[in-house]
Amino acid sequence: MNNPVQPMDGSVPREHAASPVRSPRIATLDDLREHLQWAIELEHATLPPYLCALYSLDAERNPEAAELVAGVFVEEMLHLALAANLLNAVGGRPRLDTPRMLPPHPRRLPHADPSLELSLLPFGPEALDMFLRLEQPAPPGAPPEGDAYETIGQFYAAVEDGLRDLCDRLGEPAVFTGDPARQVHAGHFWHTAGRLVEVADLASALTALREIVEEGEGASGGAVWDGDRDVHHPERDAVAHYYRFQELRSGRRYRRGDTPRSGPTGEAIAVDPAGVLPMRRDPRLADNAPGSAIRTAQEEFDQTYCTVLNLLELAFDGSPRLLAVATATMYRLKSQAQALMRMPDGEGATAGPAFTYVPPELRRWSTDGRQRIVVLPDGPYLVDGKVPLRRKRKIVSAEGDALTWHTGETIATEDTYALCRCGRSGAKPFCDGTHARIGFDGTESADVRPYRELQHVHDGVGISAQRVGELCIHAAFCIGRTRPIAAMLADTGDSDVRSNIMGRIDHCPSGSYTYALRRGGESIEPDLPRAVSVLEEEDGLAGALWVTGGVPVQRADGRPLETRNRVTLCRCGRSAGKPLCDGTHRKIDFREDGTGRSGPADGGSATEKGRRS
Repeated sequence: MNNPVQPMDGSVPREHAASPVRSPRIATLDDLREHLQWAIELEHATLPPYLCALYSLDAERNPEAAELVAGVFVEEMLHLALAANLLNAVGGRPRLDTPRMLPPHPRRLPHADPSLELSLLPFGPEALDMFLRLEQPAPPGAPPEGDAYETIGQFYAAVEDGLRDLCDRLGEPAVFTGDPARQVHAGHFWHTAGRLVEVADLASALTALREIVEEGEGASGGAVWDGDRDVHHPERDAVAHYYRFQELRSGRRYRRGDTPRSGPTGEAIAVDPAGVLPMRRDPRLADNAPGSAIRTAQEEFDQTYCTVLNLLELAFDGSPRLLAVATATMYRLKSQAQALMRMPDGEGATAGPAFTYVPPELRRWSTDGRQRIVVLPDGPYLVDGKVPLRRKRKIVSAEGDALTWHTGETIATEDTYALCRCGRSGAKPFCDGTHARIGFDGTESADVRPYRELQHVHDGVGISAQRVGELCIHAAFCIGRTRPIAAMLADTGDSDVRSNIMGRIDHCPSGSYTYALRRGGESIEPDLPRAVSVLEEEDGLAGALWVTGGVPVQRADGRPLETRNRVTLCRCGRSAGKPLCDGTHRKIDFREDGTGRSGPADGGSATEKGRRS
């Protein structure tokens, strides 16, 4: 039998009611969808407290504690994804980018018994007591509770009962009506030894529910182990969340033969209290004046966290590839949170993240269905609004002269998708989160002044050529077989020469060259569709991302690039003028399959500035 949590402050443990009253059952599909949305809110509510405890730990001085808490956090992310798969499978739509996800702390676990209260705390005895109460196994014989639940296991038992009952009464096809394409799977989430189950029927739904409960409470109704292998130590069996926190409280690991009653009797776990940042309890934005260093850092953290919420909602709402982008964005949270936790905040405490919801209209960006491209900080290009993605291959002569572009296959995408910017994704042209693991530095340095302020003008007869050299990607359409455009302008009295120049400028992907019929006249642009094209140059060289048709591009700092008919974005990770391409892919022989000589991006393009989360 599971022992109740013995609080570390010596208070009397909370007992389960002797004659519990069953909560109202899940009787309709709408009831089921509502409870599965509650499950998403429940799983998300655990993340801020776990992150605060995790980020307060010095991983070098407390490696075992940091590893144990990190493992729990990652599995809670898995549970969030499983809850979303369950809701999608029954025809619901997961919602995460909403103010109710981030009420002020302390807060109650959504729809739970009032005793399940959550605070933002540094790692320590009080945080461990809170986590033990949160992960407490349901007592034997405890009834399912769909609302005001006393343990998370009882809540999920109510969901299971509702699922079984609806399938019995309506039939599985009437219950599982969701689009299978909305399911996230293991290929989207590689951070855990747990199973990310794709839900399509009652059997897979029950497997997903069992994964959530067993990772929290243990397998087989009272076992210490959760049935998986330890993600950090594959040679070990994984301990369920509740018992991991028992390990940290007692200072010992569980080993084979240990039971919930015996407690852990294995090797010692050392915790160095001096290796914990003394974060102030339940930080609030209002605690610090607007413009102060702490307030500004908290607001930056909140911007990033709401980016994560938005990406998670997109991932669970039809763009499952974005799950990898969302989890990779969390690497940025770590550095921001730890910077806060090193800022003195009076009375021997330090500051911490407030986890305050930022409305979409106050963010640097948020998705709204408009066609545009947003550069994520040190991350990929997020393409919103169903912008078509296709391939284009440069056609060259036998002598290697650039002739034209051939439009190839259309690449299947989700409504919102992310394109690799670091050059190291294993799923090019899409982002797979590698930028976070390699510590990609995507600092932007492209000049944001308008084209007309930067252009140099060269006149000919009946044509005025304009050029901005900083935009050139060296596609070589401006170089004729015998001479460049600049030299050809002298002969533009010949209409064939003039037409040749116009055609070459029309093929310039970056729009480095443009032309008008007279100096100061309106530029004449080719009629290009609103699209993103993945360029392939001669001999299989991987080129830029060619953005056409006036699709807006927004920098990571919120400033827009000038909206133009032609823009080329770097995708090798090495441009000196990010996010724009500067032709460096040619120097490093950049290839989609990684067979070129480019090697790891460095020299200001990728550093090891945050490799471990």
